[in-house]
Amino acid sequence: MSPHLLTASLLLFAYLLGSVSGSLVLGRLRGVDIRQHGSGNAGGTNAFRTLGWKFALGVALFDIGKGVLATWIALRYAPVGQALSVTAHGYLAATAAVLGHVWPLWHGFRGGKGAATAVGGLLVLWPWSIPVLLLAWLLVLTSTGYVGLATVAAGACLPLLAWWSDAEAPRMWFAIGIALYLAFTHRSNLQRLWNGNESRFERARLLHKLYRGQGR
Repeated sequence: MSPHLLTASLLLFAYLLGSVSGSLVLGRLRGVDIRQHGSGNAGGTNAFRTLGWKFALGVALFDIGKGVLATWIALRYAPVGQALSVTAHGYLAATAAVLGHVWPLWHGFRGGKGAATAVGGLLVLWPWSIPVLLLAWLLVLTSTGYVGLATVAAGACLPLLAWWSDAEAPRMWFAIGIALYLAFTHRSNLQRLWNGNESRFERARLLHKLYRGQGR
């Protein structure tokens, strides 16, 4: 197989793998399409609100896992000695898996928002970024109670982290792309937040409650 055909095959495989939605596959085992419930999104947050934390955990692990697998396979089988580096193949495969998750071929192009799948790619390509992103996500979530805002804020940390660590071009472009992509896929959350009618996860507002308790 020619290097160009191999690259195309790896990226196509990553997209098709990303198109397998954890919430829809696991939901079908329970006779539920979560796109018909809650917010209508096939992501982990709606899975949690619709069927509870155990189901949502399974969905998250499934979607993270496919990001890991798509990225690892691209790195393992990428052609060597080409203009497109092996590392670049990994970042492109992770991106393709995220695209598949958001617009899944197998599920009518109606999927989730891509955060968990992106995390799977990062676990392989940039594992030390995960604690930083998790900390940013938790700080925003426990302060505001808004899951979507926490996800967008964590994504926005990626380009800053790439710049601070003087990342190479594939990592920098991936960081910028994922940050913009998460903002795009969460645009409805941001619009509702702007309008003042975004759903808030009150039980997660631990820092807010702590601050109010100390202020009394």
